[in-house]
Amino acid sequence: MRSSGFATEIVTDPGRVLGEIETEQFEAVLMDLNYTRGNIGGEEGLRLVSQIRSADSLLPVIVMTAWSSVDLAVEAMRRGASDFIQKPWENRELLQKLQSQISLARQQRRARRMHDEELRDARAIQDELLPKRLPEVAGYDIAAMTQPLKFVGGDYYNVVRTGGRETAFCIADVAGKGMPAALLMSSLHAALKPLMGQRLAPAELCDRLNRMLCDFTPIGKFCSFFYGVLDNVEHRLRYCNAGHNPPLLVRADERYEELEAGGAVLGQFPNWLYQDGEVEMGNGDKLLLFTDGLVEAGNANQEAFGEENLIRVARESSGCTAEALMHSLIRSASEHCGGNFQDDASLIVLQAKQ
Repeated sequence: MRSSGFATEIVTDPGRVLGEIETEQFEAVLMDLNYTRGNIGGEEGLRLVSQIRSADSLLPVIVMTAWSSVDLAVEAMRRGASDFIQKPWENRELLQKLQSQISLARQQRRARRMHDEELRDARAIQDELLPKRLPEVAGYDIAAMTQPLKFVGGDYYNVVRTGGRETAFCIADVAGKGMPAALLMSSLHAALKPLMGQRLAPAELCDRLNRMLCDFTPIGKFCSFFYGVLDNVEHRLRYCNAGHNPPLLVRADERYEELEAGGAVLGQFPNWLYQDGEVEMGNGDKLLLFTDGLVEAGNANQEAFGEENLIRVARESSGCTAEALMHSLIRSASEHCGGNFQDDASLIVLQAKQ
């Protein structure tokens, strides 16, 4: 192997193999499945193959054994071996397999680096679409956040002052996950931004936005969307709910309302006519806007976190800030699902403090 340009390191202990892989850069592992005397079943070697594959999914592992069978070869490949060679071997065949596997792994690592760079760029672009700072609204406290399931996601929110006494805010959830959802979310943002500056009634904005999205949204894809305009002098909230999870208005006296008025999801029904809804907000009332990734976060028994837990946490958080309540809600959902959210999760908390 040295004469063929390979630098090698010989390791006889499986623990050391894993340690070396974690601390050093290797291009391939060539291992004898029967590295322990008396072990003729190959189980220890097979177990090490699985451990190596868990440590590095792209590192080529070529296994060797003199007493192999077809079943053993199949099991080694099933556990992650890249190739299999039987002793006694021919040097030429062994070197060809090593070179082939190393070349393939280099290509895969280059492709992964390019993919990771593209995802980082996509995440940076997506982050720019979300507000860096939320506007201050007299008499109200606002907090918002999103956490994508993958590197990029299909959730969206925005909060914009549109006049001296009016603040518009929205939350959206694009069907799907990952890059396809992120691309459609970017289109939603581009179509929505100029509309928000026109101070349209929520239903009219949804009408226009829906017609635009219907022009380029693929069949089977859609956006659920909620848009509200808060008058912080009269403390009125006009809104339109386009197929989104109904936001929860938790009153200071612990009653709650679901904001459902509106219509269908965006991007599928170009002639749909949306309707406005309206509520008044009193001192201490809390409005929770969220995407389904938050309430559908499931535990080991596949039990969803649910709206009832959002309401419970909001009721138990009397006197805290909107940001503190937001973090409490996210923390409670995360504890419920063991930190394993199954979808993008976003949340806006609007709290009246007149």
